[in-house]
Amino acid sequence: MSGKFIVFEGVEGAGKTTQIHKTAEWLQNYYGEQKSVYITREPGGTKLGQQIRQLLLEDPDSAIGNRTELLLYGADRAQHVESVVRPHLDRGDIVLCDRFTDSTVAYQGYGRGFDRSEIDRVNQLATGGLQSDLTFWLDLDVEIGLQRVLLRGKPDRMEQATLDFHRRVRQGYQELANTYPDRIVRIDANQPELVVQAEIQTVLRQSESI
Repeated sequence: MSGKFIVFEGVEGAGKTTQIHKTAEWLQNYYGEQKSVYITREPGGTKLGQQIRQLLLEDPDSAIGNRTELLLYGADRAQHVESVVRPHLDRGDIVLCDRFTDSTVAYQGYGRGFDRSEIDRVNQLATGGLQSDLTFWLDLDVEIGLQRVLLRGKPDRMEQATLDFHRRVRQGYQELANTYPDRIVRIDANQPELVVQAEIQTVLRQSESI
C-alpha cells in the first residue's frame, strides 16, 4: 500500500466531521494533483454499511444486544476495508476516516463493558490487521459534546446513552492514547474550530503520515 490512512476519533459532538472536511481541503491544496484525498466513515462507508448504520444508530428504539452490536460494527468494517479503504490505499490515496477500530474498543469495550479480547478478535477479522497510520483523538468534555448533539436535532441511538456511558468511552480513548502514543495524537477539541484545525495541520506537517 502506498497511500496513508488517517482516522479521526472522539466522543459525540467532538467535531470530527467538521475537522475531517477541513483537513481534506487543506491536504488537497497541499498536494495539488499529486495525490487524491478520500473521505469515508464508519459505520456507513459502503452501501451495505449505510443499511447497517441505519440499524445501529437511526432507530433509537431498536433493541440491539451488546454482542449483536459488536458484530454489526464488525460486519460494517469488514465490508468497508475490503471494498473502500484498501482499494484507495492501494491507489496511493490519503484516506480520512471518521471512526475505526479504536471506536469499537472505546464504545463497545469501555462503554458497554464487552470483553476486550473478543473485540480484538472481531477487529482483526474485519480489518485483516489494517490499522491507521495516524489517529487524531479529538478530546472533548462529554457534557459539552452532548450539548452540541442536542443543538443538531434528535440524538441517535448511541447519543442517547447515559452520561456515565459516554464518560467511560472518553476514558477508553484516554487509555488507548496512553497505550499507543506513536499512533494516536490527542487534540483538545474544547478549543475553537480554527485552532483545532491549526493543530491538526501542524501534526501532519511534522508527521511521516503524509
